[in-house]
Amino acid sequence: MRQLAAIMFSDMTGYTALMQQNEQSAREKRRRLKEVLENTVSVYSGKILQYYGDGALSIFNSAIDGVNCAVKIQQTLQQEPKVDVRIGIHTGDISIEDESIFGDGVNLASRIESLAVPGSVFISEKVFDEIKNQENISAREMGYFELKNVLKPVRIFALDNIGLVVPARDELKGKTKQPFNRLAVLPFVNMSADPENEYFSDGITEELLNAFTKVDGLQVTSRTSAFAFKGKNSDIREIGIQLNVDRILEGSVRKAGNRVRITAQLINTADGYHVWSENFDRDITDIFEVQDEISSIIVNKCRENLSAKEHEEKILKAPTQNLEAYTLYLKGLHFYNKITPKNVKKAIEFFENAITLEPAYAQAYAMAAQAYAFLGATGQMQPGEAFDIVHKYSDKAILLDSSLSAGYTAKGSAYLLYDWKWKEAFESLSKAIELNPAATDAHQLLSFYYLITGRKNEAVDIMEKALKADPLSPIVNKALTDAYMITGRTDDALRQAESLLDMHPQMRIAMELKGWCIGAKGDWKKALEIFEEVHRSVKHPLKGLAPMACAYAKLGEREKALECIRKIEQWQAEEPGVVVDADLAMIWISLGETDKAFHHLFQCVEKRMGPVAILIDHPNFKVPADDPRYKVIKEKLNLGE
Repeated sequence: MRQLAAIMFSDMTGYTALMQQNEQSAREKRRRLKEVLENTVSVYSGKILQYYGDGALSIFNSAIDGVNCAVKIQQTLQQEPKVDVRIGIHTGDISIEDESIFGDGVNLASRIESLAVPGSVFISEKVFDEIKNQENISAREMGYFELKNVLKPVRIFALDNIGLVVPARDELKGKTKQPFNRLAVLPFVNMSADPENEYFSDGITEELLNAFTKVDGLQVTSRTSAFAFKGKNSDIREIGIQLNVDRILEGSVRKAGNRVRITAQLINTADGYHVWSENFDRDITDIFEVQDEISSIIVNKCRENLSAKEHEEKILKAPTQNLEAYTLYLKGLHFYNKITPKNVKKAIEFFENAITLEPAYAQAYAMAAQAYAFLGATGQMQPGEAFDIVHKYSDKAILLDSSLSAGYTAKGSAYLLYDWKWKEAFESLSKAIELNPAATDAHQLLSFYYLITGRKNEAVDIMEKALKADPLSPIVNKALTDAYMITGRTDDALRQAESLLDMHPQMRIAMELKGWCIGAKGDWKKALEIFEEVHRSVKHPLKGLAPMACAYAKLGEREKALECIRKIEQWQAEEPGVVVDADLAMIWISLGETDKAFHHLFQCVEKRMGPVAILIDHPNFKVPADDPRYKVIKEKLNLGE
């Protein structure tokens, strides 16, 4: 018999040693544990399935019942006569046969319990998602752990209700592999008199980060997550937990005239201990040598198993000898990372000025290509014009430096989003990730490729890997939510959308994703309430209407859906550059108007709107696969069999 259950392992600690010291006391403590378990588990509608030595395995119908039971057990056993117990809880599918229990969830719950300390209750992320809104329960994140015989790192939380023990991460001794050689580079602080020099300190950080990504055996957190801590006075140990790293590099940059002082320190996240720190006072012309020196020191500190040859190799090679071009490039990066059309256009000016000064500047070509890809993909430039430039610049970047991940990412985006050359897109994006495993923009595009070509499970896998490298990135979290949703894993998609909302409560796309998930689960009325809130937040009567219209259609409120269509068409008439065919196709599909839906789907194809390939197979907007027009669209997208 299979069922979904909350699985609780409870284990008395120190029992064997106590038996050797005082057998009677050990037996009394075990009797007390058994008595408290049996009295408490039944109160919370649970069932003890097995006793094993000095512990027990129990199951509950809900995670809330299991957690409340665990809290009560620990609070009771902390009173005299005190019994030291560890408790771990996870939810998952189980099978019960002949009074024996099986399932991956059982193994994971056992590993979580083994990680805990006496007096604590550890829970998995799945359990936390189910109890996080309960007023009487609170928990503290312990971070990600690689548990024995568990394929993927598991995010663990410790309940911190009154009377429960919450340990520091470095106190944990369970069946786990601690993060090893995982590094985050926090934004170096601009200590210059001129705040405008922030582009320089950010650029130093980014150059170091890119250098570390090329070191085999060193896992580096992506830029977005590292920069989430910019300007914040967060505890190093908490940052280590959130980013799942064991070491952090931080520092400051002071630039005055032609002199620069860089201060850097490497810190253990488990205890906040400074492994290394140093000041570098140099001429600005020596900036690349300083970056390489810092990189080499950090690699040696992180990777004691490097061979002598690898120790001696230069890690960071100077991208240009033209300091003025380098300064322009750093300013371009500064604006590019603001991720708005206005700032990306400004970034292109700096990148292209850098290229004018230094025609062999590979990094400047690669980033200019990525910037044009952004403009073409978001409708800020005519796609044909934008992606022609993307090809031109990315080809030049790759010709100048074939080790640059960004060049292949840009090239892959053109193949994927405009040319619809799927094989070439896959090869370019795979190469980008091979060169830089922390290139989460390439991961996102590759996930998009997998969704388009029907390899949905691989789309999820690649974004789960990206999340490990960039856990705080809104873009990565959104892309993983999309992958879960399109793959049909609606519960996982909903959890991910809520996690994104926890990080960014006012993020419209996260609210919208939550609405689509709730609608897919059948509650279109609640979804409509969320979509109405999204529309209000847009603050424009003609924008943000498509989700509302789809919900109206699903609820049978046809006239309200048609009114939304009229407003969307009015918006298109007022702003001729706007492309709304995908929105209109979604609404007509929801209304069951297949002919009108296909009209707009073909318009998407003519206007080279890449997402149409996903839209026609999306769980919420599937068109009939036996309709001849479905096959024609597939052929036009170069996806015909």
